[in-house]
This record gives sequence, C-alpha cells and structure tokens, in this order.
Amino acid sequence: MSMIKSRLEAFSDGVLAIIITIMVLEMKVPHGENVAVLKPLLPIFLSYILSFSYIGIYWNNHHHMLHATKKISGGVLWANLHLLFWLSLLPFVTGWMGENHFAALPTALYGLVLFMAAIAYWILAHRIIAVEGPESLLAKAIGPDWKGGISVILYALAIPLAFYKQSLSQLIYVSVALMWVIPDTRIERTLIQNEP
Repeated sequence: MSMIKSRLEAFSDGVLAIIITIMVLEMKVPHGENVAVLKPLLPIFLSYILSFSYIGIYWNNHHHMLHATKKISGGVLWANLHLLFWLSLLPFVTGWMGENHFAALPTALYGLVLFMAAIAYWILAHRIIAVEGPESLLAKAIGPDWKGGISVILYALAIPLAFYKQSLSQLIYVSVALMWVIPDTRIERTLIQNEP
C-alpha cells in the first residue's frame, strides 16, 4: 500500500502547489509606478496572505497525518479528494473577497469554504483511523482534537457574523490561522514516542 500512499502524497502536494499558483496569478500588476497604485490592491494582498497561510497549514498537517499513516483505502482516497475539492475553491473566494474589499457575502462564503475544508480534514483523519484502527499512531496523536473542534465552531460563528460585522469575521479567520500556525506537534511527538 505504500505506493498508493506515495501517489496520494504527490497528488495532494501538486494540487496544493497549483492552488497557491492560481492565487498569486489572480493578483494583477498595477498600472503605474508610484505607491498610490498599490493602495487598491491592499485588500487583495491581505486576502492572499490569509489564504496562503491556510494552504500552508493544511499542507503541513496533511504531511504529518500521512507520515503517521500506514494503510490507504479507497475511502481514504475519496476523503482526500473531498478535502482537496474545498481547498481548490480558496483561490475563487480569496479573489472575490479581496476584490470586493471584504464585503459581507464574499466574507461569509470564504468562511463556508474554510468550514467545509475543516470538516473534510476531520473526515479524512477519521477515514484513516477507521482503516488502521483505534490503536493506530494517528488515533493516538489526534486524541479528542480540541483544536480542530474549536476551529469548526469559530468558522460556524464567523459565517453569519459576516452579514453584521465583516471585521469580526475576518478577525476570527485570522485568529484560527494563528492558532494553527503554531506547529501542532501531536503527531511528531507520537511518532517519536513509538520509534523502535
């Protein structure tokens, strides 16, 4: 099964690299040579930084998850595609939110994509655990996953909040990203503890 696992990793890495490439290509070069022409691009650039951070977080955690995984099933492959589907929508919602200066509907839709990606990641982790069993390295490493649960709750709050106070929704998205930028060492610790 290691061949399938390596193909899954390579495919996922490729998709995430393409997502980042699409996002950066969406940032159009301004016409003009002074600082003033950059001002309208600030919301687009801030949206890009946030989404780039989220893609980096998912790439890092996905890498650690697969490093702790020994068996891959068809269900795991589909769960991984489900995660990549939601992440592939990030360039669209990032561009829409930035172009419209964090307006209500684009901000809410951005949160919905983050919410669904978090759910998809949870499904992927639990599909792997279902294949490998409750005593697997991944099951031990994830444990109750408070961080993941808090993230989903915060996204669920930020989505309707976007229609009343977009800045609070943005603050929630940034806060969740900051919470995850701090490396999650649960899987690394578990792997080290279980080395022969």
